[in-house]
Amino acid sequence: MTKSVVLLYEPIHPKAVELLEQHAEVRMAESLDEERLLQIVGDVEGIIIRANGKVSRRLMEAAPRLKVVARHGTGVEAIDRRAAAELGIAVVNTPAANVESVAEQCVAMMINLAKRILEADRAFRLGDWEARYRLTGVELYGKTLGVIGIGRIGYRVAEICNAGLHMPVIYYDVVPNEKAETRLGARRVELDDLLQRADFISIHLPLVPATRGMINADALRKMKPGAYLINTSRGAVVYQAALIQALQEGWIAGAGLDVFEPEPLPNDNHLLKLENVVVTPHMAAHTDEALLRMAMVVEDVIAVIEGRRPQNPVLPE
Repeated sequence: MTKSVVLLYEPIHPKAVELLEQHAEVRMAESLDEERLLQIVGDVEGIIIRANGKVSRRLMEAAPRLKVVARHGTGVEAIDRRAAAELGIAVVNTPAANVESVAEQCVAMMINLAKRILEADRAFRLGDWEARYRLTGVELYGKTLGVIGIGRIGYRVAEICNAGLHMPVIYYDVVPNEKAETRLGARRVELDDLLQRADFISIHLPLVPATRGMINADALRKMKPGAYLINTSRGAVVYQAALIQALQEGWIAGAGLDVFEPEPLPNDNHLLKLENVVVTPHMAAHTDEALLRMAMVVEDVIAVIEGRRPQNPVLPE
């Protein structure tokens, strides 16, 4: 009996590949250029994507045997969900797999910025011991945390900061979060109020038309001069040119960024030249534990191919 074919856009955890190979032939894409992909999807029944590449209507229509598109991670904006629904193709993801890892990265960035750790490290390596007198940080204890989008990751960030650092939490979201309000004493506020009051702001939003460019120049000007902005969600939620200006001109104290627009970020981008920025290359979820949990999306791929119900279906647009 011929095995089903599953296409991987990018490498995933070896243990997940081992499981998948028990049920299907695993094919690795050599390029994520759509024209190249169109040439190899004719017999594919499953596609697994990570942060790069797209699955368009055109690609789905070129894959008549396609049954499932899986997102190794959470965000599914690179998948044409409307087309998938119309073509009877399931979309699945791993909504909780990276929560702890991303939340820990957010808190790590806050601490790094507040204590000016990277600045001190760079100065010390250049022989500048006197940096210890120049680089004065701030404590996080008791500072106000503002969470924009308090889903799984936003809640976990708030929980860590509230329980461990006694940071009061305010949040902005289109729907109330009763759990955050009851357990953490979090208060739901309007976005402008959050921007004006928070000492640390952590963004946890999907990229949809309503959130694209939400944090623009007007929003950044409302923040405290001593405030820090953390973004591990989607780069395009923040208007990057305005953020660069805000950091250069001292509208805000600093930023921790794991996501950018575009990705990868060009090496000559001004963000990479600023001392008051901590940047990582879209790797907040890259821990051994989270990578394995996300890779186990293969279980849902196998389920759909074999005619069973997946555990984490994504609703159509």
